[in-house]
Amino acid sequence: MRIFLLGANGFIGRHIACHLRQHGHKVLASARKIAALKRMGFETFQADLTQPNDWAKALHGCDVIVNAAGLLTGSDAQMHAVHSAAPTALYAAAKAASTGKIILISAVGIEANTPFARHRAEGEAVAMASGLPTIILRPSLVLAEASYGGSSLLRALAALPFVTPMVGSGAQAFDPIHVEDLATTVRQAIETDALNGQTLSPCGPERVTQAHMLKALRAWLGRAPAPAHRLPMPVARALGWLGDRLKLGPISTAAVKQLETGVTADFQAFHAATGQTPRGFSEILSNRPAGTQDLWHARLYLLRPLIRFALMFMWLLSGLIGLFLPPERFLDGLIGVPLSGDALTIAARAAGLVDMAIAFGRSQHGAYHGLP
Repeated sequence: MRIFLLGANGFIGRHIACHLRQHGHKVLASARKIAALKRMGFETFQADLTQPNDWAKALHGCDVIVNAAGLLTGSDAQMHAVHSAAPTALYAAAKAASTGKIILISAVGIEANTPFARHRAEGEAVAMASGLPTIILRPSLVLAEASYGGSSLLRALAALPFVTPMVGSGAQAFDPIHVEDLATTVRQAIETDALNGQTLSPCGPERVTQAHMLKALRAWLGRAPAPAHRLPMPVARALGWLGDRLKLGPISTAAVKQLETGVTADFQAFHAATGQTPRGFSEILSNRPAGTQDLWHARLYLLRPLIRFALMFMWLLSGLIGLFLPPERFLDGLIGVPLSGDALTIAARAAGLVDMAIAFGRSQHGAYHGLP
């Protein structure tokens, strides 16, 4: 079938796109940035969900919509646009085009009192009110050979030297599922009508604690055992709040909340509905060894915010020097340059303004975060 895949450039979206293509379906991959998807050989449709889009044109000839778009953090306007406003317009166009069904990738824990959970719940309500057959999938913690978001943060914590930090007690429970098994569920929902109208929580059969996952990931990465250190929840929440304000990427209120509460689902209900038995956490790790790239990524992941702040500081300092350094401090070193002193001073001040703009741009980088 021809599948319109929204959010195709995300971590989950890319895996779904490749899985569906591997099993013979034609994927129209839609995202805000589509250059990489084109290079991967997909037919694409560029769509910024914060702006109006020509959904009727995109849906021509499509049989199914798979909506894997979502934001973990962002402004309220961005979250509303991505989870509610844009899908409302998309589903209306789909109904007019007689598209067969909608499969929405949502998330477990939408009853929580967080902006992400509230907007996800609104997104589910929009899909259910579309008038089209709808399947809602709320996956548990999604793992893969690569990592992203929450799974990258877990690997980074497991790879730290000397100590393994845990959020809270470490007893929080998780039912991880491999992304390929999630993609299999999506394909089953596409190819049959047995799941129409259902809300399912794809998850693995093995329930593990945060402490167990960190210990197992540390061993998988080949790191020597290290004592666990419990990070008190007030401290963890403060770090999440600071991460939101400073846009620290891997550290956010949503990530801390996820680790604080755990991510669990009802495996027996999922198995009964689909007949699937996804691989468990231990099997996911044992199926392949960690590579050099896994260890390097885990070691460097938490340095990303520090690197970004270092770049911001460098451009800010360069801008201040360009704007306020007295001309006599640099004109003597530019003897022979075919410009007047006034022209050189103007050039220095303009360069300072450019550097300040770059510093400000770096501070705003990452304001539009995708789902892990």
